[in-house]
Amino acid sequence: MDFPFIGGRVKPDILTANIARNLQLKLIAKETSSQQKAWENVKQLLDIGKIVGLKLDCYYLEYFSNPIHFAGHYVALYGYDNTHAFLIDTKQQGGMVKSSLKNMALARAAKGPMSSNNLYYTMHQMDKPFYLSQAILTAIKNNTNDYLNPPITNIGYKGILKTSEEIKKWFGSTKNIDSDFRTTAMLMERAGTGGALFRNLYRDFLKESYELLGLDSLKKAYQAFIEIAKLWTMISELFVQVAKTKDYQYIQQASAILKQLSQMEHQTMQMLHAI
Repeated sequence: MDFPFIGGRVKPDILTANIARNLQLKLIAKETSSQQKAWENVKQLLDIGKIVGLKLDCYYLEYFSNPIHFAGHYVALYGYDNTHAFLIDTKQQGGMVKSSLKNMALARAAKGPMSSNNLYYTMHQMDKPFYLSQAILTAIKNNTNDYLNPPITNIGYKGILKTSEEIKKWFGSTKNIDSDFRTTAMLMERAGTGGALFRNLYRDFLKESYELLGLDSLKKAYQAFIEIAKLWTMISELFVQVAKTKDYQYIQQASAILKQLSQMEHQTMQMLHAI
């Protein structure tokens, strides 16, 4: 990339593995270097009524309005005909969509950062006792533990604090303020790689968890993330203003909010970790 990346999540494929483990699902993931074999294997699963998860580079998917190379994108494949594959993608990209078989093959076989060899997977329910309340608490504990103990200062609340200073340098070093800051705002707000979008998801998760478990700490954390998500949206809006005006004052405002967010998220995650 031409510009530093603001976002964050666990490594590709790990999220799916974590979900399967916490929900007592059997995850079967496979890769192959052969495009033909990759399609035949998936086709066989579809023909017996399975839904198949695919990992691919979204650049090649025709329905993306602003295609960029990102090989850590995931879709659910539920059907096909002679020319197209029928997919479920994010609401942002249209939800129920389709892609030509040719382009889907290119997307699955793409190389580069976070790519895999035509990775596909299925999930299966197992005959094991499952307790949603325990899965929720386990997920929260694991997530807060990772957040509060970042291995490097680029991650978690330390990463947010570092970004508050780094964006001042980026403003001076970028060769294209408009494109770089506008793209960063779009990725943070709408493209699923951090910013308000992920905080909105976590806010709603905490709300539903509180409704199920009734723990006061979950209610307080949910209320905190309402404000946290709004502040992340403000960051994206300020980056758009930077792109439009080239005015450094918006960088200063964003920097101050990032410092505030680092402290707010740190305190909220500490409260959740103590559950």
